[in-house]
Amino acid sequence: MDTTIDIGWFELIVSHLLLIIPLLIFWYYKTKLLKDTIIAMLRMSVQLILVGFYLEYVFRWNNAYINLLWVLIMVIVSAVTITQKTGLKLRFFLVPNFVAIFVSLFVIDFLFLGYIVKLDYAFDARYIIPISGMILGNSMQNNIISLNYMYNDLNKNEIQYQYALACGASFKEAITPYISEGLRKSFNPTIAKTAVMGIISLPGTMTGQIIGGSSPTTAIKYQIMLVLMIFVSSVLSVFLSIVIANRFAFDKYFNLRKEIFVKK
Repeated sequence: MDTTIDIGWFELIVSHLLLIIPLLIFWYYKTKLLKDTIIAMLRMSVQLILVGFYLEYVFRWNNAYINLLWVLIMVIVSAVTITQKTGLKLRFFLVPNFVAIFVSLFVIDFLFLGYIVKLDYAFDARYIIPISGMILGNSMQNNIISLNYMYNDLNKNEIQYQYALACGASFKEAITPYISEGLRKSFNPTIAKTAVMGIISLPGTMTGQIIGGSSPTTAIKYQIMLVLMIFVSSVLSVFLSIVIANRFAFDKYFNLRKEIFVKK
């Protein structure tokens, strides 16, 4: 029996009025975030409503091909979004990002759904779609931060990078500090947030399951596994993105290609 209290459409619309508070702050401090915020929130609302109606039918059909197609679409959109948000050109980074996200998602979905949850039907829409979505959402954020910082920082400090190569450092040795700093910038907030989980904040998955009627113990076990899976997937996808992308981002003399950046 569904014990979740439904939210009315009118109440949902009215809740958007709360955006006036951050919008006024952005406007007052001239952040130039007004337009982006309004568009992002409207897109989020419309997309989620449309996806909600679509998933109603997907869950009823529960067809493996449809479910996998939907996951593939999510992977493609994630790869495109990551590349665009980092200011890097699609022709250089779309394939590396797609491969990295696809491989990391496949590994984690296989372990989580096939081995840990032990689903009788591995492509069950109720599990594979929302779990893949959570993994992709978090991986996307970490990829954007890591790639953006690494390549832009490398571009700004190209003299130091070239100096390291001239002094006899291998490509791996010269580029490692930039990869390391990119990983730190990306995962420091994630690690800090994870460390206080359950004390300062209750994670969304756990809260949603409890509201939906699951026992707190079951919700906690799912949340712990999801945090672990999401973290592993995020680190793996960032690592693979960098390793694969470096084959396209540098020439045969290990010089950073200037054409990989989108002109501003």
